[in-house]
Amino acid sequence: MSTCPVLALPDFTQPFVLECDASGTGIGAVLMQNRHPIAFESRKLREPERLYCIYDKEMLPIMHALAKFRQYLVGGRFVVRTDHNSFRYFLEQKDLNER
Repeated sequence: MSTCPVLALPDFTQPFVLECDASGTGIGAVLMQNRHPIAFESRKLREPERLYCIYDKEMLPIMHALAKFRQYLVGGRFVVRTDHNSFRYFLEQKDLNER
């Protein structure tokens, strides 16, 4: 038996946590505060996106979520969490492609 999550109201004095993930067919993100969900977002990968390398595919939900939850995040503090170690690849690169 499972229960539906209850969305919490945002507190703009507290930092947000953005948890993002990608799979072979879709991307998803949860905006949270104090371990309570504020909002959810997901979508299917477009056909060209399915061909992305793993680095780009793992960055995609982060970029999508930042755009989707912009009104919550601009001007405040937030943390992005991802479960994929290849994300470190982006932190070590001097030059990144336009994607």
